[in-house]
Amino acid sequence: MSIKLKIPGRSKGSKKRSSSSKNFFADPLVKIGVAVFIIICTVFLSVFAYYYVKYDRIVQRRISGQLFNTAAKIYARPREVSVGEQIDSEKIVRILRAAGYRNKDKEGDSSIGTYRVFDEAVEIRPGQDSYHSTDGALIKVSKDKVAKITAVGNNDGASLEAYELEPQLVTALFEGEQRSKRQLVKFEDIPQVLVDAVLAIEDRRFFQHSGVNYLRLIEAAWIDLREGRHGQGGSTITMQVSRGFFLTAEKTIKRKLIEMLIAINLETKFTKQQIFELYANKVDLGQRGSFTIAGFAEASRSYFNKDIKSLTVPEAALLAGLVQRPSYLNPYRHPQRALDRRNLVLEAMVETGSITREQADKAKASPLTLAPPNVEASDAPYFVDLVKDQLTQRYPENELNEQAYRIYTTIDPDLQHAAAEAVEDGLKQVDEQVAKLRTRKKKIGTGKNAKTETIVLEGPMPQVALVAMDPHSGEILALVGGRNYGFSQLNHAVAKRPTGSIFKPFVFAAALNSAIDAESPDNVITPASLVDDSPSTFAYGEEIYEPRNYKNEYHGEVALKYALQQSLNNATVKLAETIGYDKVVALAKAAGINSVKATPAMALGAYDATPIDMAGAYTVFANQGVRVSPYMVRSLRAANGDMVEDFSTSKKAVLDPRVAYVMTTMMQAVVNNGTGYEVRARGFNAPAAGKTGTSHDAWFAGYTSNLLCIVWVGYDDYSDLRLSGGTTAAPIWAEFMKRAVKLSEYRDAKNFPQPPGVVDVQLDKVTNRLATPACPETYTIGFIEGTEPHETCEQSPDNRNFFQKMLGIGSAQQQVPVIGGQPIPMPSGPNAQQQPASGVPPAQQGNQQPAKQEKEKKKGFFGKIFGAFSGDDHEDKQQQQGNGNSGGNNSPPK
Repeated sequence: MSIKLKIPGRSKGSKKRSSSSKNFFADPLVKIGVAVFIIICTVFLSVFAYYYVKYDRIVQRRISGQLFNTAAKIYARPREVSVGEQIDSEKIVRILRAAGYRNKDKEGDSSIGTYRVFDEAVEIRPGQDSYHSTDGALIKVSKDKVAKITAVGNNDGASLEAYELEPQLVTALFEGEQRSKRQLVKFEDIPQVLVDAVLAIEDRRFFQHSGVNYLRLIEAAWIDLREGRHGQGGSTITMQVSRGFFLTAEKTIKRKLIEMLIAINLETKFTKQQIFELYANKVDLGQRGSFTIAGFAEASRSYFNKDIKSLTVPEAALLAGLVQRPSYLNPYRHPQRALDRRNLVLEAMVETGSITREQADKAKASPLTLAPPNVEASDAPYFVDLVKDQLTQRYPENELNEQAYRIYTTIDPDLQHAAAEAVEDGLKQVDEQVAKLRTRKKKIGTGKNAKTETIVLEGPMPQVALVAMDPHSGEILALVGGRNYGFSQLNHAVAKRPTGSIFKPFVFAAALNSAIDAESPDNVITPASLVDDSPSTFAYGEEIYEPRNYKNEYHGEVALKYALQQSLNNATVKLAETIGYDKVVALAKAAGINSVKATPAMALGAYDATPIDMAGAYTVFANQGVRVSPYMVRSLRAANGDMVEDFSTSKKAVLDPRVAYVMTTMMQAVVNNGTGYEVRARGFNAPAAGKTGTSHDAWFAGYTSNLLCIVWVGYDDYSDLRLSGGTTAAPIWAEFMKRAVKLSEYRDAKNFPQPPGVVDVQLDKVTNRLATPACPETYTIGFIEGTEPHETCEQSPDNRNFFQKMLGIGSAQQQVPVIGGQPIPMPSGPNAQQQPASGVPPAQQGNQQPAKQEKEKKKGFFGKIFGAFSGDDHEDKQQQQGNGNSGGNNSPPK
């Protein structure tokens, strides 16, 4: 039985469809379309392959080196802790943590070093990257006082008198104009709460996508298209890393495509944790003064003053929110914006499930708990500039950075902060004084409609410089070069300006040198010697110089001490003329003031010097006659700690220690009773010496037994400040010193050490002779032994009654103080009446009119009762080049 199978054939419809398909592909347009598609795909793949390979090489080259540029690091001066010092263990720990140390028991090891805290002790163990190598210490503290220090390490158990703590990192040495502060952190050190906050607001699918979130990118593109702007980025964290390391921030389609390409490439080379670590260290989170805050670790320190591991939920949310627009959301300038953004991040964290609704509500209820804003000057940007300039003169900048050198400087972070605060507070008061000078009454309208309006004229902003140094070591401990580095990078600490009356002590010191150099006792000049303060005209070559005192007030013949105390211009120039201008110039140049020339104007500070120059010059007085050159860098070391170069200061004996001490006692009178009285009025009571200065700028130079500080205030355009050093620079100096003496290192400001060969003598204010009970109005001043007066006040004929003597009024038949039986030579000729050292003017000499004399007596009476009444009033903006009258210009004679 046979079975026949019928093979089904194709239907007519099938034949028709087959024919149609053949006809479709046979269509020339379709063929062209397919060809074009294949060409486009080939071109796209070729272009993709080209750029992929190109950027793969770029990525590979970048990641094979340092992702974060190696840079030389600038460190502060090591903080020394000594036995007997008032300091608690908490502060020691804070200093260690600021330097990068970790708690050994809680946080494990650190390459910088570790510490452990016991009941009454802190054990310090430096790491391999420490400044100290392996030298550690155990510091025992009892009742907030260092009781004992013992060595840990090489000399284990040995008693130490002091121990240097790890120097604090100031900043990295930046390349070119790029400044940033960054603390590198590992992924495992980033708290989970911060990771969750960043992912919730920036990239929720970070751990799922392969570098590009296409859905989010399409959504962002649609929003941009709909709103007609580039507001939505749609970038993943990986794409942000791509842009941050390899591309610019421009918003173009080409840049976005390349960004995606690099992101895909990065995902093949790094784990998600590594990519997030790169992001966490790279992201820009705002500005701190002139520095960019780079990375979450630095932001944690800048905004909250805490380690990144200690961040709370609201703090983590705030940092995550700042990523979007750090300047616009700056929590110091725009707290409400920052608060709103933080709360938005908290809501996003609830949506992702990383925190509960209860946690979010609690976090929202908390205020912005920010650390006090960092004062710009606290970062010492001007100091860092000077360090960079100094080192790049000796080493190529790329070598300093590529070798990751460590630069150990002299800056004291606590003192720098004190300087920044003092300048900020002081400038507010200077600004108020300037505004008052510029305030005018302006009449608007006429008749009944007339009104008077108060206006403040426009003008430049006062600038400032402050230089603080150790007068014995030469280390510059604090430096402020301007009121705002972001506004102006001109460093006024190294800007040359006329020194004004802070130069005068060099005139007086040159005069006192006569006690050392004089061949005859007849030529010895002492603080009690008389000098003429009458109006005078001085000829120098073909030039005429006519200095003026404040308000044209003159005092006849006065003691040197009083002339310096009240900063009398005519007396100072007369003294310089008497001893010889060349002697003053020689002393000034030996002290480091090199621009001076032997002219009358030199005596009043007509020639230029920088605040740093003057700081070095004043060490002559503060350091017992020895000039110490200011310096900023202590040592340069390799990355492994090996010494590259060690720096030190230079010292040179300039003055006899006895002369330096006598000058110090005279400048103490300036602070206590003279033009520097504002220092005491501001509440600074430690032993101090100083001198005000006023030309068209304002100065104050002063020092204690362990700290020297110069303050300058003026305008960049050299216009006249029209304010005295006593009312502008001296208050800033006082505010700085008040803060400084609260620090343990500078707390012990002692009386100035008196060298052998100097005697303190109590003199009568009226006669400048030795005081006795019959002459109760006295003052004490130092004399080089053998030059002090020997006659008493009672030996001077004086027919005044008791009250006249006490108040320093009336006429006294005074005589010149006698030294060694010989009268002191008068700088201006014949002897005349002595100016009482208390500041009460006697009857005037020369061309002073009787009415003027009576006016001076009356003002002297109140000056007697209330002390120095005029601040820097007796210190005039000197006429630096005269023409025979008071209208001379201000250029010094050449």
